[in-house]
Amino acid sequence: MTHDRPATDLLAVAARWADPAGWPVPLCFDPSERWYARLATADDHEVWALSWLPGQGTDLHDHGGSAGAFRVVSGALTEETVSRGRLLPRVLPAGTGRRFGVRHVHRVTNRGAEPAVSVHVYRPALRRMTRYDLHDGRLRAAEVAEAGRSW
Repeated sequence: MTHDRPATDLLAVAARWADPAGWPVPLCFDPSERWYARLATADDHEVWALSWLPGQGTDLHDHGGSAGAFRVVSGALTEETVSRGRLLPRVLPAGTGRRFGVRHVHRVTNRGAEPAVSVHVYRPALRRMTRYDLHDGRLRAAEVAEAGRSW
């Protein structure tokens, strides 16, 4: 008889990495682009830190079949998801986060006046991300980014 381990709660993992003082790399802010660094890997997930100066953000993207979660450590981020062909924004202040499934498509931006920091956890580790355009209410793949080449 085999016993499967319960899946790791990725949002709980992100919460455990919420203090930049415990990171293996120093927190940075880059005025030319969003800064990111992988903090840890495990058998079933990986952990990334991201910093966001005001105005910095992502394109509309998925996570290449990985499920995940992210937690805002400081500042606030706006996550936009597609609903009924339109982008639906949701503000996530420090201390909040969200889980997402393997088909989740979103855009994340720092629309505030203060820098923001977040921790992201993916299962399995990110290998690919597809960027999308939203035209006439429909998502269209624009680019596929691959681990080792794009990040």
